[in-house]
Amino acid sequence: MWNARSGECVRILAEHPRGVWALAWAPSGDRVVSGDSEGTLRWWDVASGKCVRVQQAHHGVVRSLRLGPDGRTLASCGDDGAIGLWDAESGQLRRRRRRDRPYERLNITAIQGLTPAQLASLRELGAIEDIDEGRPQEAIRKQ
Repeated sequence: MWNARSGECVRILAEHPRGVWALAWAPSGDRVVSGDSEGTLRWWDVASGKCVRVQQAHHGVVRSLRLGPDGRTLASCGDDGAIGLWDAESGQLRRRRRRDRPYERLNITAIQGLTPAQLASLRELGAIEDIDEGRPQEAIRKQ
């Protein structure tokens, strides 16, 4: 970890199993949060260099991390298009927002002429099917 305030190397994140893509320092300077290529957040104690918390946050790379001025809220964003707001102390997710995918909420019920792979791709991009008493297919899958 490189301390921008002092300009010196404080610790090496030796326990980090994957490359670090994003890093956020707590305003107090005693804590650092890192994000890796597999969507995992890790909280680090600067004094010991030890990882104190691990949390799965995103699908894909964690692109950016920011701690609020008071150090109590952490914001993360990743390749999945989601933004997570976390309690920086407990690591609990407070809120998650995601941008709409290209075909978000497009109803493809009874669409014809597409292969199963094309239908699966549309579903992955946000399309829905009303196949069970008016409930979208993605709601049925979550049960």
